[in-house]
Parts: sequence; structure tokens; C-alpha cells
Amino acid sequence: MSNLLEVKDLFVQYNTDSGVVHALNGLNFSLEAGETVGLVGETGAGKTTLALSILKLLPKNVGEIKKGSISYDGKDLINFSNEEMQEIRGRKISMIFQDPMSSLNPTKTVGVQIMEVLDLHFKELSLAEKKKKVDNILTLVGIPPARQGEFPFQFSGGMKQRIIIAMALIAEPELILADEPTTALDVTIQAQILELIRKLKSEFNTAMLLITHDLGIVVEICSKIAVIYSGEIFEIGKIEDIYVRKENHPYTEGLFKCIPDLTTNARRLTPIIGSMPNPEDLPKGCKFYERCIYKKDICAEKEPDYYTKGTHTIKCFLYKDKWGE
Repeated sequence: MSNLLEVKDLFVQYNTDSGVVHALNGLNFSLEAGETVGLVGETGAGKTTLALSILKLLPKNVGEIKKGSISYDGKDLINFSNEEMQEIRGRKISMIFQDPMSSLNPTKTVGVQIMEVLDLHFKELSLAEKKKKVDNILTLVGIPPARQGEFPFQFSGGMKQRIIIAMALIAEPELILADEPTTALDVTIQAQILELIRKLKSEFNTAMLLITHDLGIVVEICSKIAVIYSGEIFEIGKIEDIYVRKENHPYTEGLFKCIPDLTTNARRLTPIIGSMPNPEDLPKGCKFYERCIYKKDICAEKEPDYYTKGTHTIKCFLYKDKWGE
């Protein structure tokens, strides 16, 4: 199957007063039509930057794509004008933002905000047809259509997130970028939102990039996982590759050790020592070198290649010996 989205050798930087922040550093990533991929990593790893780069929503005059390509349906979005991207955003690719509290306009009713998507992308529809679509999508996400005349402050956090999901899905896009969609919610509402996303994704056959730092969420909803660190994909594979076979990048292994294990009596978690390298001054070799418990001398001098076994790919010298060239 051909890739719906393909990111190749992507370099993105933020030009700040203190210096240049290297956010993405030669990132490679692909996603097929209808596929759900979880993008996992620590805060600051580059997850949200990747999503904003795909939609060309990087902060103006600060964020800059220095190199690489972002191919969607065979077309490189990097060369698209803002007007051309307006046709893509919402219609072909939608984004569910991290914080529902700040993603909605407090001065407009939720019905008007959902309708704006249709006004932009479905000018050929009559007002009655648009209203019917708004009613249908609200019903699908579990909100009574009668409440579309209310303002965001009249809804709970979980209901706001449902409205954001309705806005993302009403144009029936081919790809959804979900940026930590359950972060601001308690665990009960989180479970409801995840079940809703799973149900709607299946109904619309939408591909999804689910951005999260929670490995538990990924295994519930994704078919493939990509682990990002310091602006690079360090490991990518199917659920069984990463969760079952236990052949992992040292960073992924560290992430698993940070999860409480209910089958043991361990009194403490095992955190990954140290922190990510300064993105303004990246090291020469492997960016995980200083924190790695398996590090070798070569790791400090040379960046490792990618090594692949079946559907599983890892960027680490350990797998040069295990899996071969």
C-alpha cells in the first residue's frame, strides 16, 4: 500500500533571541491510508513541531523548515502556498489540539464554530444541508444538537474536547493529527474520549497520527508506534514488535521502565537518568549517548544508522550486531 503521508529528512528550527533551537533533525516518518500511528516521546522531543510542520502552522518568523520534504498524497506540502494549504487544512488533514480550553473561540457559539469548517470547504452546500451535517456530527460525538447555540464556557472539559473532535471530523478528512487529545482530562473522561476517537476513526476510515507521551494510550488505539527523541525517530514498529518482542531501543526500554508494573512489588520506578540534550547545542554522535546504559565509545563520535528486522526499525549501534547491516 502506498503512503498517504511521507516525511523525509525533515529539519525544523526555531530562531529565538537566545539562539537557534534545532527541533527536528533529519526526521523520517510515513503513514498509510487508514492507519493509526502513535508518536511517543518526552516533552520537547519534537512531537507537536512535526504536526505543526505538516500543516505549515509553525510560529511565523520563528519556526522554519530548513530542509526535507512532507509529501501528502504524492504532493510536497512544503512548496504549497498559504492559499493552497487552506484547502488542505480541515478538509484533507485536520488537527485535534492539545488543550480544548484554549482551542475554542469563547465569543462564538459552538455551532457557529463547527459551521465555519463547512463554510470554508463546502460552499456548494445549502444552509439547511450544513445545519444537518452539524446536527449529525454533534450526535456522533455524544452532544445533543440542541446545545449548539451555547458558548464554550457552558461545557465541561470533556465536552469541549468532543466539540474539537466534531470540528476535526465534520469535513471527513483523510488524516487527523491528534496532539495529546486527552492530556487535560481526568482518567474516566480520557477513556471515553479514546473510545470515541476509536469509534469515529473506524466509521470514517481516517488515518491518524496520535501524539502522546503515554505508552498505555498508544497500545489501546494504534497499530504502529514511532518513538521520537531530540527531533529524530529512534524506533518504529508494530505493537507486537515493540510491546511483545521486547527488542527495543535503549530509550524505549527506559520509557517502559517508567511505567508502574502491577505484577511486581517494586517500591520505586526506574527513571531515565539525565535529560535530553540542549536543542541549541546538539551533540556530535547519538543524541541519547549521555543517558544510555549501553553506550559505547563509537556512540559519542558517530550517529548510528537505522537497522531493520521485518516491520521493526531501530536507530542504535546495538542492533548492528543483533540484526546485521
